[in-house]
Amino acid sequence: MPDQARRAQLAASLVEVRRRIARACSAAGRDEGSVELVAVTKTYPAEDVVLLAGLGVTDVGENKDQEAAAKAASVASAGAAVRWHFVGQLQRNKAKSVVRYADVVESVDSLRLASALDAAAGRHRNAPLDVLIQVSIDGDPARGGAIDPVTTASPSDPERDLGRIAEAVAASGSLRLRGLMAVAPRDWEPGRAFESLAATAERLRADHPDATVLSAGMSNDLEQAVRHGATHVRIGTSLLGMRNPLR
Repeated sequence: MPDQARRAQLAASLVEVRRRIARACSAAGRDEGSVELVAVTKTYPAEDVVLLAGLGVTDVGENKDQEAAAKAASVASAGAAVRWHFVGQLQRNKAKSVVRYADVVESVDSLRLASALDAAAGRHRNAPLDVLIQVSIDGDPARGGAIDPVTTASPSDPERDLGRIAEAVAASGSLRLRGLMAVAPRDWEPGRAFESLAATAERLRADHPDATVLSAGMSNDLEQAVRHGATHVRIGTSLLGMRNPLR
């Protein structure tokens, strides 16, 4: 029998998160349906994903391959169907594993990673893999992310150039460029960060009109992200609470 107490906890949190999204959309003059929720369940068990799926959550994010692969298998065996988003930094040697279960990889930030995913998806998938390019808003190499030279005063690095990565993904036969993802730097005001991201997204769409997805905003800044055009918000703590996570 499902954990009814946990289900009730998740249901209440989900109602509040959806209310926040609806209020943010209203404040921004946007339709509530223009923003999708991605439930970030990293460190939480597969049982939580199954419960969330039963509550109507369709998209789930994970950031570590070893955990995500096992969790995706467990959720599938339980009969629940969700779209898996890989949202963490990804090593090229994990591409073969990730393409087997992920529907979307949100963290492509280099030409080498795009190439590795293209090769793996071509061998192990029957349909193109949706890809978001992760953008570095402040250019800090420690956090990863592609560089938009228009907005980021960062040393030139062709490997991390946003335009080059976008062209490589768009030209791939096994990947499909859907848009951008970013995390607001901790030392930036979120509105400023997402305003910069929105400008980058607009430039990307000028060259790639189908790249309409903008994944931005988490539990503490979803309102600012929605105000600046986020189409997907990645919510963990506000949805799953402080339950003891997996180790």
